[in-house]
Amino acid sequence: MKTKIVIDTSVVIEYIDRAGPWHRLARAIFNRIVRGQIIAYIPAIILSEVLYVARKIYGKVGLSNPKDKAVRLVRWLYQHPNIRVVGRNLRLIVLAGLIKTKYHLAMSDCYVLALAKLLKAKPLFRKKEKEMMKHMNTLRRLYGIVFLEDY
Repeated sequence: MKTKIVIDTSVVIEYIDRAGPWHRLARAIFNRIVRGQIIAYIPAIILSEVLYVARKIYGKVGLSNPKDKAVRLVRWLYQHPNIRVVGRNLRLIVLAGLIKTKYHLAMSDCYVLALAKLLKAKPLFRKKEKEMMKHMNTLRRLYGIVFLEDY
């Protein structure tokens, strides 16, 4: 059985940011996705965030047509055979809303946690966010949350 993970925006951004402190780990994960060793799931909302952040990064480093490059990245993620984009799912929507109500995390983080819970997959984030810290034990226990920064 292939490993299933749910990817947060920060992991994709770490993958494209060659100077990022966890780029090597993110690249290794994406290499395993490309080889079909891992099946990655991404909530649709994450793709919107990826486009927004990637466009800013591409612009800052002086790449030409940063918007087009960001759109190509999102298109690649969306169309990749080992990446599943999940959007219209009532159970996902309700669970993400309940997680938001209980833990007051960013909505996109709630979707990553909710989708991971529904799929019995690992939710993967780049680093621990400030708003996660007071709930870390619970998030680890209930959702199996993992971070690139821990490796």
